Amino acid sequence: MTRRRYRNTDANISLTPMIDIMTVLLAVFMVTTPMLTTGIDLNLPRAGNSALSGNDHAIQISVDANGRYYVGKTELSRDDAVARVIAMRGENPDLTIMINGDTAADYGAVMSIMGKLKDAGFQRVGLRTQLDSGQ
Repeated sequence: MTRRRYRNTDANISLTPMIDIMTVLLAVFMVTTPMLTTGIDLNLPRAGNSALSGNDHAIQISVDANGRYYVGKTELSRDDAVARVIAMRGENPDLTIMINGDTAADYGAVMSIMGKLKDAGFQRVGLRTQLDSGQ
């Protein structure tokens, strides 16, 4: 006569390690996101009494007077800046991009990165200005 052995298997999934990992990821993103919304000092163009100040949660791409591109405070080439923003879009498909163009920046440099972002599928791309205090 054979005896059957029954194992008491526990088929439950432990959620504690997954919750720990998600908490760490949340903390990392909460710390790094404000760093991406700061940029370099620029002389922004003036645009009347209703300036576009930009969304505080938007990614800031800056173009300085010499035509150099910055994401946050990191200087990158135009294509590298677009690639960095595309990588950020994976986490947030409704990402807003604000382009900060210096008053002395080449119009072509500003429009070039704007066109590359539009070609990459970004629909929410804007130009940041400051209020005109001369009126």
